Amino acid sequence: MNPRTISKRERQGAILEIIRNHRVNSQMELRNLLLDEEIEVTQATLSRDLKELRLVKVPGARGDAHYTLPEEWEHTPPLGTLLPTLFLSVEGTGNLLVVRTMTGGAQAVATGIDWEEWPEVLGTIAGDDTILIILREEREVKRVQSRILEIAGEG
Repeated sequence: MNPRTISKRERQGAILEIIRNHRVNSQMELRNLLLDEEIEVTQATLSRDLKELRLVKVPGARGDAHYTLPEEWEHTPPLGTLLPTLFLSVEGTGNLLVVRTMTGGAQAVATGIDWEEWPEVLGTIAGDDTILIILREEREVKRVQSRILEIAGEG
């Protein structure tokens, strides 16, 4: 067996397919199932893929945890997909950032930010086209603002 080189999109698609068709209890088990498909992946890359794909471990009926894609996340694209499409601006003051989005985009973008679990972010509040991001420290405003601009394709 010769593991093949594939794109990130193909690899993540294979991971989703495996998760939908198998009860996967660990990253090692998932890695072995990928190897069965002739897809080699490092542990670090697999961990990043699991986070980006929003896969979470949930307890099974017998107490054994397995990976799944929660239904509420299945219909919300990742932040890297949302921001370039919906982003308008970001401004900061004190320990607050205000992100403006296209009409109707704030809830999805705020959910994406929440999912990222950035350590600097205490929480988000979203309206229809505006998100208030509350940061833990005032000194983190520029860093998070830069990250948002970069993800939005503006940085």
